[in-house]
Amino acid sequence: MVRGKTQLKRIENATSRQVTFSKRRNGLLKKAFELSVLCDAEVALIIFSPRGKLYEFSSSSMQDTIERYRRNSRSAQPMQKSDEQNMQNLRQETASLMKKIELLEASKRKLMGEGLGSCSMEELQQIEQQLEKSVSTVRARKNQVYKNQIVQLKEKEKALLVENARLSKQGMQPQQTTKDQRENQPYAERSPSSDVVTELFIGLHRS
Repeated sequence: MVRGKTQLKRIENATSRQVTFSKRRNGLLKKAFELSVLCDAEVALIIFSPRGKLYEFSSSSMQDTIERYRRNSRSAQPMQKSDEQNMQNLRQETASLMKKIELLEASKRKLMGEGLGSCSMEELQQIEQQLEKSVSTVRARKNQVYKNQIVQLKEKEKALLVENARLSKQGMQPQQTTKDQRENQPYAERSPSSDVVTELFIGLHRS
């Protein structure tokens, strides 16, 4: 037979209530003892009966355990308050950032020429001034880039002119014949009398 669940409500009969208290008190004290032994936990249990009688269990010293609980409670409260304050600050910062993003998006659309129907004359003048300032900044930057490129090109041109002058000077310099080159030339090329023909006759000279 399946046992039904006991309905949790106050037992009206005083005798039954006292019997139930005694049974469950003993079971709770037993569980506290087992928890301290099996898990090496520091356990303290305090029970007051309906008549005000005290029942307690402590795995070590009840006073030391209570003092430890008080210390942890005091240290946990400021930390909890600090966490709540940090969360509140984060929510405020998030809301502020979202608002700034919305304003920037609206300003961007207006600068792109969108959503101008609801703008007043003063707002339109401010947008016009911002655009003119942006155009001036872009033009100034473009001119600076042009100037830098011109300077670089002039430096390259100057370097090329110097290199061309050096190469031209080397190519137009006359070659000089060294002593070794003259000695290695053939005799016919070096002797000025190489074109004279000498005849040798043996015997009487004939006029």
